[in-house]
Amino acid sequence: MTKNTHLLVIRLSAMGDVAMTVPVLRALINQHPNLKITVLSKPFLKPLFNDVENVTFYAAEVNGKHKGFFGIYKLYKELKLLNIDAVADLHNVLRSKILRTLFKLSNTKVAFINKGRAEKKALTATKNKIFKQLKTTHERYADVFRNLGFSLNIVNPTFPEKIKLTPEIIKITGEKTTTWIGIAPFAQYASKMYPIDLMEQVISEISKKENMKILLFGGGQKEVEILESIATKYPNTINIAGKIKLDQELILISNLDKMLSMDSGNAHFAAMLGINTFTVWGITHPFTGFAPFNQPFENAILPDLKKYPNIPCSIYGNKVCEGYEDVMRSILPKKIVKKIIQ
Repeated sequence: MTKNTHLLVIRLSAMGDVAMTVPVLRALINQHPNLKITVLSKPFLKPLFNDVENVTFYAAEVNGKHKGFFGIYKLYKELKLLNIDAVADLHNVLRSKILRTLFKLSNTKVAFINKGRAEKKALTATKNKIFKQLKTTHERYADVFRNLGFSLNIVNPTFPEKIKLTPEIIKITGEKTTTWIGIAPFAQYASKMYPIDLMEQVISEISKKENMKILLFGGGQKEVEILESIATKYPNTINIAGKIKLDQELILISNLDKMLSMDSGNAHFAAMLGINTFTVWGITHPFTGFAPFNQPFENAILPDLKKYPNIPCSIYGNKVCEGYEDVMRSILPKKIVKKIIQ
């Protein structure tokens, strides 16, 4: 690849997966400053790339004009006008395979992610489990760029400066004069969520500490109602969910001192901004490769693995081993509070 290469990066999946691309792209640009990148993703995820230099965002309207094969072909024709030199497929599903194949047929260099399905299957097996740390998803992304000919080191990363809080945010949070702790208690699957009654105990204990303010994050009407109810019970606790949009939420997260999250998108939002991020894990596990970027393993708060030796029994949390429905309850609230306070 030449130094003025225009690279198309495809990542159309969930928020957390897309957020994981951000620190890798930031490292790629830092090490190849003349590189031009167009990120193809879902429209609402555009704010994730606002602070990444040399990156242009292109919205894939997969439920609209870009739906189905003919929609993908239309998308290809649109992207072709951008003079793309190489394609990095970080998704590797049917839709992205079709798109990258169209580029390949026009003699554009392509590379795609190896998701390591066989080793993930071995890690989540209930019999003959091979329990070991797998390559991180961030390194799998980096490998795609390496396969296109770019040298890339994602160790010792740099992060953006904290973004100045807007009046809209300050109206909700007040000025920052204390330690701000973000707590995001929800996840896509119930198996990845710390029980809300136990999380409320965590919030109660932290809210008693001097010079600490808790900011609660979530999305969706039901989550907003739950968090609003919790926030009214405890001092120094504010619900953020439902009050600001994603671009403002990222500004706020960049000003946190710590984030406590499940194995979910909020963990990756915080980590991509260089925030000290603590994660609570249920039937999934950091060994799957989805731990937040550049966070020490000690920041992962795990269930009792002696009592639940089949963990991880799922990569994404959508499959629960029989009898593992309450693994999260083996994590005591005081254990989480101790981690956060330290």
